[in-house]
Amino acid sequence: MLRIFREIANIFSRKDYLLPSIYGRGLGVGLFLFAWLGYSYAQTARKFTLVNSADGKSELTVYLPSEEALAKSNGRFIVDCPGGGYIHLAMKHEGHDWAEYYNKQGIGFAVLQYRMPNGDRNIPLSDAYNAIRTVRDSAKVWHVNPNNVGIQGFSAGGHLASAVSTHAPMSVRPDFAILFYPVISMNERQTHRGSCVGFLGEQRNDENMQKQWSSDKAVRRHMVPPTILIFSNDDKVVPPATNAVAYYSALRSAGGNCSMFCYPSGGHGWGFRTKFQYHDLMLSELSQWLNDLKMPTDSAVKVACVGNSITDGHGIDVSDMYGYPARLGNNLGHNYAVKNFGVSGRTLSNSGDYPYQKEEAWKRCLEWQPQVVVVKLGTNDTKTHNWKTAEGDLMASMKTMVDSLRALPTNPRIIIAAPIPSFKNVWDIRDSVTVNAVIPQIQEFVKKENLEYLDLYNAMNSLENLQKEYLLRDGVHPNEKGCQQIANLVAERIKSPVPVKTNKEKRVMKRKK
Repeated sequence: MLRIFREIANIFSRKDYLLPSIYGRGLGVGLFLFAWLGYSYAQTARKFTLVNSADGKSELTVYLPSEEALAKSNGRFIVDCPGGGYIHLAMKHEGHDWAEYYNKQGIGFAVLQYRMPNGDRNIPLSDAYNAIRTVRDSAKVWHVNPNNVGIQGFSAGGHLASAVSTHAPMSVRPDFAILFYPVISMNERQTHRGSCVGFLGEQRNDENMQKQWSSDKAVRRHMVPPTILIFSNDDKVVPPATNAVAYYSALRSAGGNCSMFCYPSGGHGWGFRTKFQYHDLMLSELSQWLNDLKMPTDSAVKVACVGNSITDGHGIDVSDMYGYPARLGNNLGHNYAVKNFGVSGRTLSNSGDYPYQKEEAWKRCLEWQPQVVVVKLGTNDTKTHNWKTAEGDLMASMKTMVDSLRALPTNPRIIIAAPIPSFKNVWDIRDSVTVNAVIPQIQEFVKKENLEYLDLYNAMNSLENLQKEYLLRDGVHPNEKGCQQIANLVAERIKSPVPVKTNKEKRVMKRKK
């Protein structure tokens, strides 16, 4: 007992238990509700409650693991969204009861008491965004890895968690998601009607709104974090086929990293209740999934891969695991965080049929504020209908892109890669234009702007049996072996020292600024 009192005294003596404001910036410490601070024999070292909205109706109850338990994890943290049909919240068995399970694994945990939408979806969404922002802003104080913050949701809370996973800005988008018997569809005929009424209100019959907020329809390649779905086959409240299974199918079709566990029975709403027949098995499988989920370190260098279908991973099954950016991440290791911002069919030129810089992926890339950016575009610009205007627009478009990157507070290292060789002239992609026009313009631009150039064209072209062994049958896109080769080349460049600019180059850059 004496040891417990000593621990409590130590906690109160620390300066870091009072944290910065969690709701917005500049609103002050007055928004905090420091409800209580406790210590237990279990693996929870501290528990406290914070105000999470300006009106004080949203709260975040935080459970931080002990230092002994924390050593088991990489600073992982989970924000929990209980269910309740967007009418009420099942705070106990879908919330607080999970704290000890996670804390024992060294995982920080917080239960979000989000406000009911009453037809205004932005209310619970903003509460979830604020909760994740709070965790990341408090990372140093709470010993949290900001690159290892996940979201967990049950039923309607699962819909909220999936909506955050598919719609949130990159600064508050979770790094992984755990969804229990989630509401996914916002079509009343396919899902829990009350959740649709609560979330969309009078707009629930608007087909565009249904599509926008049905999470399976909102999946975008490479933009949704690794996700596990857990549910019972006999769930009659939220039909799995049109909800959890539909979301898994959308994620899997998009090449995402996703898993699905379906138990024969149990119905809906079992949460952490031990009477659920598969409770122990479920916890065991969830723990294994979490153990297998490897994340970058808290100080990882952020690497953004910008490009067309070759970056996107066209023709590569589960491209989030086997495409070139994923393999690049494996090559670089946990001290780097690599994200794929590739979009198939996009042009480098802003006058092309599908300009890359008009895509959501480009917006998300800038939001993410990378420290290294690898740009590999230009292949689709060689198409006859694109090259008519791209020939005179390519360098101006590259300048717009590079200026946007240079304006970021991270001042990223920019590596411009040449397109790789192509064969067969499929989709009107012309290798002769790549060699004689696109690459020379890229080289000229790189020299003018004092950027790094990566000659993927000649590096790939020097491979023996390139077309047969490293490319798909279309003769344009790399197969898995080709993706690995590109990843090797890019990793080698990233790991190499940044070329030192000469005094003359520094004077040129200074004049441009």
